[in-house]
This record gives sequence, C-alpha cells and structure tokens, in this order.
Amino acid sequence: MKERIILVIAVFFTLLFPQQKPNRVGTTAANFLEIGMSSSAISMGDAYVSVGRGIEAVYWNPAGLAFMRGNEVTFSYQPWLVDINLIHAAGGISIPSIGNFALSLTQVNYGDIPVTTVAYQDGTGEVYTANEYSLGMSYARKLTTWFSFGASVKLISSQIWHCTANAFAVDLGVVVNTGFFTVSGERGDGLTIGMSISNYGTKMKYDGIDLLNPIDISPDEAGNYGDTEGKFETESWELPLIFRIGVSYKPIVSSYQNLLLSVDAIHPNNNTEYLNLGVQYELKVFTLGSLFLRGGYKALFMPYSEYGPTFGFGLKIRMPRESRLTIDYAYRRLGILGNYNVYTIGFGL
Repeated sequence: MKERIILVIAVFFTLLFPQQKPNRVGTTAANFLEIGMSSSAISMGDAYVSVGRGIEAVYWNPAGLAFMRGNEVTFSYQPWLVDINLIHAAGGISIPSIGNFALSLTQVNYGDIPVTTVAYQDGTGEVYTANEYSLGMSYARKLTTWFSFGASVKLISSQIWHCTANAFAVDLGVVVNTGFFTVSGERGDGLTIGMSISNYGTKMKYDGIDLLNPIDISPDEAGNYGDTEGKFETESWELPLIFRIGVSYKPIVSSYQNLLLSVDAIHPNNNTEYLNLGVQYELKVFTLGSLFLRGGYKALFMPYSEYGPTFGFGLKIRMPRESRLTIDYAYRRLGILGNYNVYTIGFGL
C-alpha cells in the first residue's frame, strides 16, 4: 500500500506540468523567489526538499514544517551584488491536535538607484528604490508516522519607484519516510523522498503613475492638443514556478555522528532541468549540542550556469528548558557575479 501511494504521488507531480524548453529564460517576474533561504540549505547546494525540517523548511517544502517540535523562529541575511540585500524571517507554532503553523517574510531591497533621463544621462540628482517581498502563511501535518503534507499561501509584491505589481501563489509539498535501507532501524534514518511545487499562482502586471506620460497623438499636425494624457501598457508575467523532487539518506548513524546525503532534481518553468547535490556531517558534542559541516553543488547539468560549489557549517547549541539555538553560515560561488555569504540564526523552544 505504501509503495502505491509513493508511486501515485510521483506520477502526479511529474505530469502536472509539461516539459518547458530553455528558450523561456528571462520570462518570469519576481525571480527573487528562486533564491534559496537558510544557510544550511544553501551550503548543501539547495538539495533540501527532502531534508528540511521545522521552520527552515517552509521555503523548500512546507511538508517539512510538520516535523517541528515546539515553537521556532529563524532569521537569515544575504548581502548580494551592487548593494542588494535579502532578508528572510519566519516563525512557527506547533499545536499537536491540529498541526503546525508558520508565518514567513522574504524581502529584497535593491538600494538607491540614480534617476537618469535622455537629457540628463549622468543623473537628475534624484534617486529611486526598488523592493520586492513575499509574505506567506503555512500549515503542515503528519497524516501518518511516515507521511507528511504541507501547504503555503503567499502574497507577492514588487515595487519599482511608483509602480507596483502583486500576485498570489501557493506552495504544496509532501515528505515520505520510506524506511528503506535504514542502518539504525529507525524509519526516519532510511531513504526519504520529498516533493514540492513552489509559486503556483497568478501573473504579475506592473501599474502606477510612472506609466503616465503626455503624448502628442498627431505630431505632424499643427493646432491639435499635443499633451494628451497617455499610459504605457505593461504585459503580465508568470511567477517562477519550481517543481522539486529529491531523496536523502543517512549511511552513517550513531550516538556521536551522522552523515546525510541528498540529491534534488529541479524542473523550473523558465530554464532547463538540473540537479542539486548536498552532504552534511553532524558531530554530536555530548550534552552541548552538535557541529555541522556541509557541502554541495548547485545546478549540475544546467547549461551556462554561474552556480557551482557551496560550503558551510553550523552549530546547534542546547539551552536551558529544552530550548536550542542554531547558528549557520554558507558560502556560495556565483561565477562572474562573485562569491557570497549567507548568515542564519534560529531559536527553538
């Protein structure tokens, strides 16, 4: 029975969206939604759809939220190129009789940008800003001891000076602990399958006063009104739809160390398919907590990719009253765009 359910889920997610050709590169809006969140996931090459547990799983696979025990909060900061800054914050509560709930916010600030015109190509002295954000609410629950389901509803907004665009989207995901090949006898240490669909929603279309301009509808005729109010009409753009399916496995499980391997297959609607690879080594330090060493590779088999190796480490510190503090760091290479650091701190109670 279990194998049939897994097969049905895999077929459903695979057939839900048709194959897309790579000539759709650059045809989606709000592409900040493709940037991974949390240092632990990024340091593992974004191979996290079957790995994420607790509040940090909300971005990758909302079904991972079902594994949250107690209440958790997390905050992540990513400084990007040309003064672009990205932050991600999330908090969740667990209600055993109902399920787990979470709120999340992702915000991108593009800094101050000089205003230029044809007449003032070096700048008018004014500046404008651009911001994007995603506000989400998530719910997840274990339907059985080995199967969990999760969903998120998101409001997505993009602002460029006085123009804005909004959209609504949902994320869906499942996690299946098969128990296959477990070396400890625990189902959770066996082969785990994770699947998710992210950013399935409405299109985005920019509108605002910056699109209003005076237009002379008959420039070759004298005496007509030459300042008729006109408005530029923008196109509607799809969100970056992402389908992820991945597996993870722990070949080493003991009382003082764990080794985790993961691989994700990614199918976006605006590029070719590719693979993400990840590895995590956990060293347990008695009653103090755990030290994590992580590595990975993002976008394997993607043509002309600027992604590549990723590295990172983390600490999970046990605190009084069964609370815990997590500190994670990730290092990511982006080819000609440079190398970037990601910082994450979390707290669980």
